[in-house]
Amino acid sequence: MCQWSSITEKTSYKTSKRKEKRKHHTMSTNSINGEANTDQESLITPLLSPRRSLINSTSQVAIVGANVCPIESLDYEIAENEFFKQDWRSRGKMQIFQYVFMKWLLCFLIGLIVSLIGFFNNLAVENIAGLKFVVTSNMMMANRFGMAFLVFSVSNLILTLFASIITAFIAPAAAGSGIPEVKAYLNGVDAPGILSLRTLVIKIIGSISAVSSSLFVGKAGPMVHTGACVAALLGQGGSKRFKLTWRWLRFFKNDRDRRDLVTCGSAAGIAAAFRAPVGGVLFALEEMASWWRSALLWRAFFTTAVVAIVLRALIDVCLSGKCGLFGKGGLIMFDVYSESVTYHLIDVPPVLALGVIGGILGSLYNFLLDKVLRIYNLINEKGVVYKILLACAISIFTSCLLFGLPWLASCQPCPSDASEACPTIGRSGNFKKFQCPPGQYNDLASLIFNTNDDSVRNLFSQDTNSEFQYSSILIYFVTCFFLSIFSYGIVAPAGLFIPVIVTGASYGRFVGMLVGSHSNLDHGLYAVLGAASFLGGSMRMTVSLCVIILELTNNLLLLPLIMLVLLTSKTVADAFNGNIYDLIMNAKGFPYLEAHTEPYMRQLTVGDVVRGPLQIFQGIEKVGKIVHVLRTTRHNGFPVIDEPPLSESPVLYGLILRAHLIELLKKKAFVPTPVPTGTDALKLFFAGDFAKRGSGNGDKIEDLQFTEEEMEMFLDLHPFTNASPYTVAETMSLAKALILFREVGLRHLLVIPKISGISRLCFNVISPSLQRPPVVGILTRHDFMPEHILGLHPVLIRSRWKRLRIQAPRLFKLF
Repeated sequence: MCQWSSITEKTSYKTSKRKEKRKHHTMSTNSINGEANTDQESLITPLLSPRRSLINSTSQVAIVGANVCPIESLDYEIAENEFFKQDWRSRGKMQIFQYVFMKWLLCFLIGLIVSLIGFFNNLAVENIAGLKFVVTSNMMMANRFGMAFLVFSVSNLILTLFASIITAFIAPAAAGSGIPEVKAYLNGVDAPGILSLRTLVIKIIGSISAVSSSLFVGKAGPMVHTGACVAALLGQGGSKRFKLTWRWLRFFKNDRDRRDLVTCGSAAGIAAAFRAPVGGVLFALEEMASWWRSALLWRAFFTTAVVAIVLRALIDVCLSGKCGLFGKGGLIMFDVYSESVTYHLIDVPPVLALGVIGGILGSLYNFLLDKVLRIYNLINEKGVVYKILLACAISIFTSCLLFGLPWLASCQPCPSDASEACPTIGRSGNFKKFQCPPGQYNDLASLIFNTNDDSVRNLFSQDTNSEFQYSSILIYFVTCFFLSIFSYGIVAPAGLFIPVIVTGASYGRFVGMLVGSHSNLDHGLYAVLGAASFLGGSMRMTVSLCVIILELTNNLLLLPLIMLVLLTSKTVADAFNGNIYDLIMNAKGFPYLEAHTEPYMRQLTVGDVVRGPLQIFQGIEKVGKIVHVLRTTRHNGFPVIDEPPLSESPVLYGLILRAHLIELLKKKAFVPTPVPTGTDALKLFFAGDFAKRGSGNGDKIEDLQFTEEEMEMFLDLHPFTNASPYTVAETMSLAKALILFREVGLRHLLVIPKISGISRLCFNVISPSLQRPPVVGILTRHDFMPEHILGLHPVLIRSRWKRLRIQAPRLFKLF
């Protein structure tokens, strides 16, 4: 469980302009896990506090689950030092084949495991929730309404209490959907505990319990997090903390390979949640991954294909009646438009209106959810008891609404041409009896007193234009909209996909009812388009959502209408705020690098943001200095410089990582005199010595002890230094540097002076005192954060070159 971070934190512009001006010259060379002087005020003030209008996204701590945790950057660049090159040169064809084979084998295992987990989740939810609704319905048929409400509310409370307790005490990182955490990880931000075995187990159990408790939460987001956890654990050979490791799986000991596996895991999660294999691949490509290549596309597609095949086989077993109350529920696959769908030009205006409504409502939804999360944090920071009490209060409030609101709806006579039994007795169906007499049904209960999957199925169903009343659909929409906002921030696994789909489908069907006979489209089709518009307005995805909805409805004829409504809703919503996952990442303090650059970054060069002093090592460095620098700083990368007599003039040899330095000190590969050791030092190490360990498992310099004699000895850093690090000239625009930094997945980007080596040598003949070092600074993730840049250059706050967005009224900003 993460505790308050002892790692120091850089100061945000909002926290203190004066402190920023005094300290910024020491901050820019720090790596993302920080080494500046601690700002106690920033550490104590919660990142989600409503007192802050500008979130400190440059911080080295973030709220993961409900606790403040230290974070650091991931380095997706391969350190091409002499040791790495020799290791690759020594590999034979069999080892290379084994490496490639293991990648595909792990993708297969990810698909297999995630599909089994997805099936188990749905089987458990449908049976637990189904049993609850069956018992409640039987009591209502016996006119024992008070006892039915007691059983319904108590069972919901117990399930919610169980989910919140195990999440709060065992794995706080399992709270929420997990998509923002996985998205930040694939962007290069590593927060401890988000992909651990403990988080995986609690995510599965907690999601089943929370969804079964009738909270307006979904299981699609937790499935993405679950897939990422499975992939991360397989990629590092299991869990070292719980001694569940397999040596034959330990092939991928670097951030790059693990990132690829986590990307495949997130795609498998969506594929398992919606039975949408192609949509899962596109979701990982469009929303999750910050880096992509064709080989990764093939492996992700293979992973989701495995998921689809396994789920198809398991669903066939359930359709034979061997899964209890599972039936057709869960793994939502709505074959509601398998017949031809015809539409004409007259149907385009209502569809465009749906897109505009979805964009406005989606941006409002994001705005309100962001504010509610900030308020919840004020409650959560009071202690674990308050977190659990908040979850219980939301559960009781939800149970009262779900049981009480159907009493407001009048009973409707069963249609004579109903395709199923009316009224419905039990869990699922379009015609819930609830309190109605024989031969009648309660249309609002058919939606609200049901599982979310069955509610969506009822809304999407065709040839049911006269089934629902205007008032029932409107009440259901308002209930879904606000309950999904209030339910998300509790300390339990909770997704947003299904609640957003349900909410969008409800107002989409309402628009279809208003249009009525003026349109050729079925009301169920309007519900599908409404769900698409709200998804586009809230999550701002287009291609992946389009394919997911097509796979859900099993009809390619809907493609033009879905494309139109998604493009419209996203365009409208982008004018107000960002997508929901970016807002959550910002509120949690993750320093996420956006795909686009702020316009004012093109007015600045990297020299405008990088500052000194810079910690530099010589190619052959004294042990005492290395130990001192490692103990007094938190830098994760250090430039290595060669000076005479090793070179004619000072030159940049490369970059060496902190983890590699600690490994060298741990093995005590020292020499008594400052002379190059060549390749002899490589014989002391194996490839596994420099492999990337799991989060939080690395060695620490504080654990190493040295004698005075050893402190006077030397280390030859050349064989272990990355001799080809990425560098940029100090005159490069900050926007170009950001694109390079994000696309390559860097942790450190060296800044070199504009003057070339020869010109500098000639210049020094005239003025030797003005000689500049071969490296002037290091750019890290912190240097690209807007808060840091605006802190250094406050005049840009009023710059014309900003993204154009419609600003909320000042009254709403103060909320």
